[in-house]
Amino acid sequence: MYKIIAEQLRAKIESGEYRPGQQLPTELELRDQYNASRNTVRDAIKTLVDAGLIEALSSRGTFVKQSIVPFEITVTKDPETGFGGSEGAAYEREISDQGRVPSASAPRVEIQTTRPDISVALALEPDAHVISRHQERFIDGIPFSLQTSFYPRGLVQRGADRLMDPVDLAEGTVHYLSETLGLEQVGYKDTIRVRPVDETEERFFDLRASSQRSVIEHKRIAYAPDGVPIRLTITVFHPDRAEITINEGEVPS
Repeated sequence: MYKIIAEQLRAKIESGEYRPGQQLPTELELRDQYNASRNTVRDAIKTLVDAGLIEALSSRGTFVKQSIVPFEITVTKDPETGFGGSEGAAYEREISDQGRVPSASAPRVEIQTTRPDISVALALEPDAHVISRHQERFIDGIPFSLQTSFYPRGLVQRGADRLMDPVDLAEGTVHYLSETLGLEQVGYKDTIRVRPVDETEERFFDLRASSQRSVIEHKRIAYAPDGVPIRLTITVFHPDRAEITINEGEVPS
């Protein structure tokens, strides 16, 4: 029975009777319409979710899935601004050039005891302290990414006080550290992977009732001329909303 319900709903979606973004009948309405049990209706809905035709949004209902055009993000260095990895002015300009509107929450700044992976990335002692700057980022008001940068606390002790300010650094942290401490970023190591979503990401991206259970994680370790790591930035992207571009050599704009 659940297959019959799923196929009839699929036919209505493909014919356009149910349009992209439109809410489907509620579970109770489907039970009454098909004289079916709760589990049968839920199996039918799950079949369509697994097929990528609909998405179930917690506390909101079930909707026909809209086709998503990913936003292109270039993670390699921009030759004009020096930024890369969806950072700073280059990120905002790249989104604006696609006719979209970027926005972000105010940075949440904390002093944290390092996790083992952060200690290794920044070549710090276990249980050292780092400055973290975390932001939620949106495109056209749609949740797009979560970005957290970690800096050795010693940078603040050396005079980079503005790392503790809960506001955006308009010039970007790369330029700020260069101007304030003479600390140049001469290279970086990137790691990109798909991994299971965690609870915070589920809430932010509203993936809790979706069949999509993974996110894209872009991790960047930035280095000073002496090879010492000065920053770890972890950006987590919605699984369907980011298209990551890597440029190498002379690539036309």
